[in-house]
Amino acid sequence: MSKRPTLKELEQKISELTEALQRERADAINVRRRTEEDKAKLGDFYKVIILRELLPAIDNLERAIMHVPKDLEDHDYVKGIQGVAKQFEQCFKQLGVERIKTIGERFDPHLHEAVHMEDTGGEHEIISEELQTGYKINDEVIRHALVKVRTEKK
Repeated sequence: MSKRPTLKELEQKISELTEALQRERADAINVRRRTEEDKAKLGDFYKVIILRELLPAIDNLERAIMHVPKDLEDHDYVKGIQGVAKQFEQCFKQLGVERIKTIGERFDPHLHEAVHMEDTGGEHEIISEELQTGYKINDEVIRHALVKVRTEKK
């Protein structure tokens, strides 16, 4: 005859199985969380690839808008082109893409690429002009902003 487990032994076994189940549930939650994080990172990765391809065309669109002749500023065609540029801005916003702040900001080599430096004897490097817009998603830089920098005392 086999010995029947005692109540204490059964309670111990239930406790062990409960702990094992809780560990398994915690592991499953962690796997789901990591999977979601990986999906989000992969999504951002593909966004960056596509955006890098689109940026030269967007740059040219913005340059064209900046150089509209005065006599055409109120023309419907120009307004339409400006509307397209606004649509790109809205799409970028929906995708979580931000323009990197430049003029008047302190130079940050993680965000900016200086192509000209004017040393006026100051202690702080301040951006004086933006030559090309930079973009980022969260903390990941898609493209550094090309800027001119001058030193200032503050």
